[in-house]
Amino acid sequence: MEHLAIMKKSLGYLEKITSSDKIIESRWYNSRKSPWNKIKKRDIVYFQNSGCAVTVKSKVKQVIQFEDLTPGKVNKILLEFGKQIGIQNLKLFFEGIKTKRYCILIFLENIKEISPFFIDKSGFGMMSAWISIDNINQIKR
Repeated sequence: MEHLAIMKKSLGYLEKITSSDKIIESRWYNSRKSPWNKIKKRDIVYFQNSGCAVTVKSKVKQVIQFEDLTPGKVNKILLEFGKQIGIQNLKLFFEGIKTKRYCILIFLENIKEISPFFIDKSGFGMMSAWISIDNINQIKR
C-alpha cells in the first residue's frame, strides 16, 4: 500500500524529514483515522507540505499504534520518541495533544527527495491529512 502524508508547512517537519532530524512520523487522533490499521512495514509514504507538490518519499521501517491514551501515556510516548518525531518543545506539543486517545508512530527509512508532482484529493475530503491508496498514481494530477 502507498500513503500520502500532508504536512503543515509552518511546522517545518518536511525539512526535518529530509535532513533525517525527524525519522518518525506521528499522527495523534481522538478516533481511529487513516492510517490506523492500514499502514504496515515496507509500505511507501509520500510527503507534501499542504498546498504544495509531493517532494519526498520514504519506506516504512516499523509501525507502533497506541490506543486508550491518557495524558500520562502521551507524556511517556513523547519522552521516549519526541526527539525522533522532531519535536523541539515537548511541553508545548504535549499541551496540544494531551487529550488524544490514539497515536500512530511510523518509523521512516530510505528517505528520498523525488521529482515533484501534484495530487488530486477529490473524494478524500479537502481536510484529509492522510490518504491511503493502492498506488499513488491513482491520485497524481
